[in-house]
Amino acid sequence: MLIPRQVRERPTSAVRPFALTALRHPLVSGLLADHRALLADLLDGLGSPLHLVLPEVFEENVAGLRRALADAGADADILFAKKANKADCYVRSAAALGVGVDVASVPELVGALAGGVPGHRIGVSGPEKDDALHALAVQHGCLVAADSIGELRRLAATARRAGRRAAVLLRSRTAGQPGSRFGMSAAERGAAVGLCAELADHIELRGFSFHLAGYSAAERAKAADEMIEHCLDARRRGSPGAELVDIGGGLPVRYVEPRLWDEFLAQDAPSHYHAARRFEGFYPYGGRTADQAVRAVMAHPVGGGESLAAKAGRHGIRFVVEPGRALLDQAGFTLFRVQQVDDRRESDGYAIVTVAGSSFSLSEQWFGSDYLPDPLLLSSRPAADESFPACVAGATCLENDLVTWRKIGFPRPVRRGDHLVYLNTAGYQMDSNESPFHDAPLPPKVVLRLGDDGSAPRWRLDGIR
Repeated sequence: MLIPRQVRERPTSAVRPFALTALRHPLVSGLLADHRALLADLLDGLGSPLHLVLPEVFEENVAGLRRALADAGADADILFAKKANKADCYVRSAAALGVGVDVASVPELVGALAGGVPGHRIGVSGPEKDDALHALAVQHGCLVAADSIGELRRLAATARRAGRRAAVLLRSRTAGQPGSRFGMSAAERGAAVGLCAELADHIELRGFSFHLAGYSAAERAKAADEMIEHCLDARRRGSPGAELVDIGGGLPVRYVEPRLWDEFLAQDAPSHYHAARRFEGFYPYGGRTADQAVRAVMAHPVGGGESLAAKAGRHGIRFVVEPGRALLDQAGFTLFRVQQVDDRRESDGYAIVTVAGSSFSLSEQWFGSDYLPDPLLLSSRPAADESFPACVAGATCLENDLVTWRKIGFPRPVRRGDHLVYLNTAGYQMDSNESPFHDAPLPPKVVLRLGDDGSAPRWRLDGIR
């Protein structure tokens, strides 16, 4: 969800860059403080940009979300949304922890199975899935979210040919989003429930799901309450196994302190960006944490004043939660090598730092926004008491290839050969829009784990065990 910006008068170009200091996990802080030489060697050897992925932090996030759900009184299964990051290591961690995976393509499903996640813990979402994905999902007993009556019929035919029953959720439009391209209308949902009863030899209706953009706890709780009512209706109409409500993802991540974020929004203006770029809105970098959000959803009062979690428990309803970004919070960061610095301070008031790589490796810009947390400058040169305002550009021939449009107030001049660290990039930033543009290879991912005895971190390329 993007936060709307007020229209403001354009200030002078001499405005000092605002600092948006990124929050850092202690493990990340330790790597940057104590193992900088290793990081530099990896960047030199494997190339820029380089993504570092930290499955230990992912595992910590799983434990934290489980605690938050339990504290909220919610009976829930967690499915990691694989689309948020393609790294195999997170799937392997999910398998080891008994966490499921949400997939939307044959390669994603194959990757989840190969990573050790059993089929009954895999959810298959996405609109109007093809027959190949249906066949693989049915074969392995996955939970399939049917997006339309037509898809439901195709899925039933696939299950009949395989001699199996397909476990199904019906994706339904909520009352507040009748124009969504995802899910069934009220009339279609009613027909689909009847069809599931007719096709009970091939279809097992397990519950309902919905697609909801944004981070409003109240809207998500309201939508989930609607799905509970749909489950109760389906039970009355011959589907006694309707017990699941999939609330999707939409659990936010906090990248910066809320106070700092509020101050940033209050002073933000086009002059703070290269070419006075205007943005319509940003990710809520200083909003709620995922744990706070899930507690708010489950505690939200629904019909009769009881909480969503209490109503679900009273009716024997279990939740399915599909976090992506939330489980990847602080579970990775990205290194770039500085390739050139165009110092335009005398003419424009800021420099353009060009890195070896492109904004395809940091995807927020391609969502029509900017990745706002400040990158860290790593340099072997002595510290200098001099602010160095600069934006960060990629090395392609695209005018809009800006890794950071916002002018960053670096604490010292940036020089060729320095390194920039973009923190907390595992969630959607690393590979959503990766491209071998100019025949450049896709950046590798390096899996880092700390030694059990406090020794130097062990590393390997992701996908190689």
